[in-house]
Amino acid sequence: MADLCGKTLFITGASRGIGLAIALRAAREGANIVIAAKSSVPRPGISGTIFTAADAIERAGGKALPIAVDIRDGDAIDAAVEKAVAHFGGVDICVNNASAINLGGTLAVNAKSHDLMHQINARGTYLVSRACLPHLLRSANPHVLALSPPPHMRPHWFGRFPAYALSKFGMSIYMMAMAEEFRAQGVAFNGLWPRTAIATAALGMGGEQSAGIVARRPEIMAEAACTIFKRDARACTGRFFLDDEVLWEAGHRDFDAYQDVPGMPLTLDLFVDRDAWTPPGVAIA
Repeated sequence: MADLCGKTLFITGASRGIGLAIALRAAREGANIVIAAKSSVPRPGISGTIFTAADAIERAGGKALPIAVDIRDGDAIDAAVEKAVAHFGGVDICVNNASAINLGGTLAVNAKSHDLMHQINARGTYLVSRACLPHLLRSANPHVLALSPPPHMRPHWFGRFPAYALSKFGMSIYMMAMAEEFRAQGVAFNGLWPRTAIATAALGMGGEQSAGIVARRPEIMAEAACTIFKRDARACTGRFFLDDEVLWEAGHRDFDAYQDVPGMPLTLDLFVDRDAWTPPGVAIA
C-alpha cells in the first residue's frame, strides 16, 4: 500500500471526533488536511475548533488548511473546495464525516431537526462530493468516503428513529450511486461505519439511550479510513465497511488497544446487526 504523504484530504467536520482522528492519522504520514467545519470559535461544552485542529494536525506532521464552512450552503462548499485547490494544488480524498443526529421517533423530531439532519447528512454528502469530483478526477488514486452505514433495509432500525435513519442511509445510497456512476473513471466511493459505539461527543447526545454504552475510541475509525484510502480506487469502490473488518483484512489482530473501557463487552453501534461477522476475540454485549 502507498502512504498518504503529500495527498490532500478534504474532511468535513474535522474539528473534533472521528473527523479529527482521521485527519491526525493521515497527518502522521505527511498528508495535507483541509478542515472544513463550522467551528471557528470556541463554544461552551464543545471542545475544538478548526484552528485547534489545524495546530494538532501540523504538530502530527501534516499540513493544515482550516476553512469555516457550513455544508448546508452549496456556494460555501464550492468556495471552500476552490480555496483548498488553490492552496494545495488539488484534492485526492474527500471524507464526508460531518453529521447531525437526533434519535427521536416521528413525534419527537420536528421540522427543524428533520431538515437539519437531511441537509447536513445526505444533502451535504452529495454537495461536498460533487464539488470535489472535478479535482478527484485528476488524482492518481481518488477516494470518496462517507461515514455511513451498510445500506441494509432493516425495518427495526427505521422504526426506532425514522428521520435520522433515512438521513444516514441517504449518505450510503449516494456512495452506492456515485460508485456506479464514476466506476469507469476510477473514483472510489465507499462507506465506513463503526461496529461498536464510538466515544465522541455525539454519543452523549443519545440521552438515556447512551447510558451503559461501552465504546471504542475514534482512532479505530481513523486507522480503518486510512487503510481504505491506500487501496486501489479502481478495485475498491461501492463497498460498505465496518471498521474492525477493514483492519482484520489488513492483518490487524489487537483491537483491545482501541477500547475506551478495557475488559468490558462492547456495545454494537446503530445499524449493525448482531449476527454480522465479528473478529475473533471481540466481545459484544
